[in-house]
Amino acid sequence: MTKVLYSATMSLDGFIAGPGGDMSWLTEHLGGANPVADDLVGKIGALFVGARTFHGDDPNRDTDKAGAFGGAWTGPQFVLTHQPPATPVPGVVFVDDLTGGLAAAKEAAGDRYVNVLGADVAAQCLAAGLLDEILVFIAPVLLGDGVRLFHRPGGAHVPLDQVSTASAPVPTVWLKVRR
Repeated sequence: MTKVLYSATMSLDGFIAGPGGDMSWLTEHLGGANPVADDLVGKIGALFVGARTFHGDDPNRDTDKAGAFGGAWTGPQFVLTHQPPATPVPGVVFVDDLTGGLAAAKEAAGDRYVNVLGADVAAQCLAAGLLDEILVFIAPVLLGDGVRLFHRPGGAHVPLDQVSTASAPVPTVWLKVRR
């Protein structure tokens, strides 16, 4: 059964992007071997991406490392948006419905993960009971402001179970959403 995973690199103070969605802070924390991330790439069958993330600030834009996971991942992408571009984007399907779009991504992923990219889409998946796991890489930096890993004012308590942890090359926590 396909699982839905939200993975992100987060600053120690809880931000996955700086103010205005700035991702330039991440550049100094990319590269080098990371066994958890390297192993994950081969387990992803499709991406389910928020519009801001899709149109956002790729710190590797215009390099051979552009795209998801430093350019190491390729495959079908589903972008949740109410404003799809007029010109089709190869390999990208634009969807305007969370449940239907995620179902299409799961079908495309087969028995591999659907990896959610984007804090807002991840929060929507969590609130709808559609998120199965969360993987967080903790970068050794304090950003002070920006886009939180989860920003859910008034959100419900969500119990999580630890799947695994790693300490190198960066602290990593893999959790399962308890049902």
